Amino acid sequence: MSQDIWLPDGIRRPSPNFNLRPDPLMVDLLVIHNISLPPGQFGGDDIERFFTNCLDHSRHPFFKEIEGLEVSAHALIHRDGRVTQFVPLNKRAWHAGRSVFQGRENCNDFSIGIELEGSDNCPYSPQQYQSLAQVTCEICDYYPKITTDRIVGHSDIAPGRKTDPGPAFDWVRYRNSVASS
Repeated sequence: MSQDIWLPDGIRRPSPNFNLRPDPLMVDLLVIHNISLPPGQFGGDDIERFFTNCLDHSRHPFFKEIEGLEVSAHALIHRDGRVTQFVPLNKRAWHAGRSVFQGRENCNDFSIGIELEGSDNCPYSPQQYQSLAQVTCEICDYYPKITTDRIVGHSDIAPGRKTDPGPAFDWVRYRNSVASS
């Protein structure tokens, strides 16, 4: 796969925070995250600015805490269901950090990272579940090694360090939506 893979319905907002995968054909994991900037606040473009290294760190005290971090995800699903893609699926986004899945470290090497605009304890919107199911199916079309048992939360690959997508994420609803898509 030498050509970059972009989701057909996503808004492209390229991030500089990515690099090449060690083996682009070995993508076999989907990781679900959540993010809100500032924490607990939704809307605006702060997440997009953060993933593209354009965040004004003087605008909020929390932004000072994340200044200098270079992170990204393959895509962000906003509260209204819009999808913004930052990194082509065939490239390595910087979303997982220190992580391990089934004995394999550095999950960024072999995973796709999807961020949901949200927080651990705030219910996600119906539009987000709908878009996440659609995006999941599209990703699985590109990467058939990603099966339902290879879709995890950030908390599953970085236990004790990460808690997202949190208890508010309805795994049953999500898996049922994927199955019916």
